Amino acid sequence: MVAVIWLSILVVLLIIEAATMGLTTIWFAGGALFAFLAALLGAPIWIQVALFVVISLVLLIFTRPAAVRLMNRPKTQTNVDSIPGKTGIVTEEIDNLAAKGRVQVDGMEWSARAQHAEDKIPRGEEVTALRVEGVKLIVERKR
Repeated sequence: MVAVIWLSILVVLLIIEAATMGLTTIWFAGGALFAFLAALLGAPIWIQVALFVVISLVLLIFTRPAAVRLMNRPKTQTNVDSIPGKTGIVTEEIDNLAAKGRVQVDGMEWSARAQHAEDKIPRGEEVTALRVEGVKLIVERKR
């Protein structure tokens, strides 16, 4: 009968972990698994509880930091998120007042506007991409 209780605790902890995906109860599910196995082997209740506590704490202390590090790896920026900070070449003069300008960054052609409204940036000049606003790239002269 005690094995059924440990199995129930294990299942509940796994359901909570699956619902949250936050590494909150998985450590205790490991402890419940060992307590369940001890109950199946006929170990006394005090050994089952001790296994639950010890295994849960060992998993929490020794594996959690590595698991958190793996889960929180920096994400590689792709597409639009990777453009700010890159250098581009002006392929059509940038003139905010005339609402024209194009820049090539990483082989892709973008409509572009200068960071400062009064700036005119001639064709062929290097610029730094600051941000993307809608479908336009906001740039400034390379320093």
